[in-house]
Formats: sequence, structure tokens, C-alpha cells
Amino acid sequence: MKVKLLSSVAALLLTTQIQAESAPPTPSYMMPLAEKAVLTDLIRVNDQLFVAVGDRGHVLVSKDSSHWTQIQTPVQSLFTSVYFSDDKHGWAVGHDATIIATQDGGQSWQLQQFKPDTDKPLFDVLFADANNGIALGAYGMFYRTTDGGKSWVDEFHLELVGSEDQEYLKELQETDPEAYLDERVSVLPHFNRIYQHNNVLYLIGEAGFFATSSDFGKSWIRHPQFYNGSLFGLVLTAKNTLIAAGLRGNVFRSTDLGQNWQEVQLEQSATLNSVFTDADFIYLTGNAGTLLVSQDDGLSFTSVPTQDSKAILNAVAVKDQLVLVTEAGIRTLAIKKPE
Repeated sequence: MKVKLLSSVAALLLTTQIQAESAPPTPSYMMPLAEKAVLTDLIRVNDQLFVAVGDRGHVLVSKDSSHWTQIQTPVQSLFTSVYFSDDKHGWAVGHDATIIATQDGGQSWQLQQFKPDTDKPLFDVLFADANNGIALGAYGMFYRTTDGGKSWVDEFHLELVGSEDQEYLKELQETDPEAYLDERVSVLPHFNRIYQHNNVLYLIGEAGFFATSSDFGKSWIRHPQFYNGSLFGLVLTAKNTLIAAGLRGNVFRSTDLGQNWQEVQLEQSATLNSVFTDADFIYLTGNAGTLLVSQDDGLSFTSVPTQDSKAILNAVAVKDQLVLVTEAGIRTLAIKKPE
């Protein structure tokens, strides 16, 4: 369905306090108004389980998308993305390169990774099954697990680096291996969103970055840049059209799985944080209360009035309403379906 983004989420939220590497994480506080706090992502696991995540280590679960219960987590880091591989197994990632996991449908969470010394956020997480997953984020951070997150291994993929920097790194690796390891950190863009359809992974990020993989991220093809700004949301529609959205209200569509892209003209320029679909519509959510909908496979979008100008980070469609996660918590909005 998705995730997130450095420039949009980080600009909206206070940066979490950096802790010393040796300091243990502090469990999240149980807040009576947690569902009105900053929330950044949510997922519909099934018809009776919805999970939302956000600032200060907040995780909320719901059986009906209307009544939410906060679940304590091991950290107070800002979470940016949540993903479930099945009804029981889920993961959330965020600032401090934090990864937490649940094996009981979100009723309890265990810490798998916490690296405040990195001062870098993870932006998205994806699992192929209960064991094999990828977490990625700022400055090309890329972690992989094959054991459900009991261990996470840092990966570097040279093919995701720009062609000029690839040659530079190859030469540096031969002449100065220590400098090569330091330099690798600075040549990759922020990875903002990973999306899977069938056996293909689509990865988007900073400066129009777009790459694909057909072996669950073991190898990648970096495609030519089609936009020089950051991309934060990506989805494949029912008609196999890719829709990508990002900075300053820029939206692009591809009818050939990313080989060629066409810009979609919008009447607004707010940064767009996510794109998702249901059986009838394609939706875009963004800053300043932006919510856009398309009924023509992304050829055009119309604005939908929302309650206020609070940034909408993501949403899911539930029957005749949207459940939104915003900088002011969870909101619901009725939507009119086609006859």
C-alpha cells in the first residue's frame, strides 16, 4: 500500500533527541490522547486489524478503524513506516535506524535494531514473508534480514550509485579501501519508498531516484532520472499504471512499468506524501491537508476538501470512508463511491 520521506516528515516533526550509543532506549509513554498525536503511517492488515505508527514511539491498533488502542513499544523514536507480512508478523521502522517487530498481531513489540549514533532515519520496510525483509532510509541505508529480524545485515549495492560515482568508488576501493568505506555513505540518495508488485520491487527516493529489482533486492537496475526532485509515494494501479508522487506536488505516471514517464498536471503544489488505490479511485495525500482523487487511472486528479490544513501522511480506504494519519492524529473522511 505504500511509507516515508526525509524532507516532508522531518520538516513537519521535531527531530528526536540523539542518545549516546551506550544508553538503552526508553520505552514509549502511554498517552491518553495518542490517537491525536503525530502519526505517519498505517496499514490495513485485515478487516479486523489496523495498525498506525508515529512520533515518540507510538503504535496504535484497531479492530474496526474507528476505535484505537495504544500499545507500548521499547523506544521513543519517531516511526515512519509499518508493514505486516501476515496477520501476526509486523515491523515498524523509524528514526535512530530503529526497527521493532511483533509476532502477535501488534499486541506486543520487541526491539530488533536501535542505532541512535547513526543520526539517520529509516523510511520504509518490506517483507516477502515472515523471514525475509528489507529496511531502508536516509543516505542509502539498506538492511536485510533472512530470519525475521533477529539479525539485520547492512548492504551496499554499487548498481544503485550513479554511473560517475561508480567509477570513482571502484578506483577508490583499489587505492584506499578505508576511504572507500567512508565515501560509500555519501554517494547514495535517500531511499524513501519501496513497493512490491508480483516479483518486482520498485524503489524511489531523492533527486528522482528510481530503481527496480526482480530478486527481492539482491541486485538492482537503476533507471534514468525522470524528475530532479524527491519522490515519496508509488503505486501500481489496477490497469498496471505506475503513479509516482513527491515534492512540490509533482506527479508522474508510467504505462510501461517505469520505462517512460509522463507528468500529470495538478492545480496545487503542496508536497505529496503517499499514493494508494482502492477498487475505484487513486488517492494522493499531502501537506496542507491535501487530498486528491483520480477516477481515470491517474490521468487527472481533483481536490477533495478536508477538515483542516494539517498534513496527511498516509491513508487507507475502508468501505465508504478514508482513514487518514495526519500531523494531528487519526482522522476519518467520508467518500462518495461511483454508482
